[in-house]
Amino acid sequence: MASITRPKRDVPGLRDANLHRLEHLAVELRRRGMAADLVIAPGRIPRLEVVHRGGAAEDVYAWRGVQDGTWWFWWSWAERIAAAADPDDAAARIEQVLTRHSWS
Repeated sequence: MASITRPKRDVPGLRDANLHRLEHLAVELRRRGMAADLVIAPGRIPRLEVVHRGGAAEDVYAWRGVQDGTWWFWWSWAERIAAAADPDDAAARIEQVLTRHSWS
């Protein structure tokens, strides 16, 4: 199985599309009071480090679905969060999960 965090090669168009989606999600997360910082490491897929005001934190990725090419936001454990076309919905789902983990 191919790693979601290590692309086979750096494809500029894909990287730019990925960053564009993560930046839009970061805006929504910050609007909800969470910290969202882009992490761009050489040879790795960009990600958002998201920190809830209650202390819970998680990495979020943006990538295309294998079957239909639709862009999604993904948890670090490769579970879909929400379609990248709706960053507000994704931010709400991330907030919901991190809120639960903040009070656990």
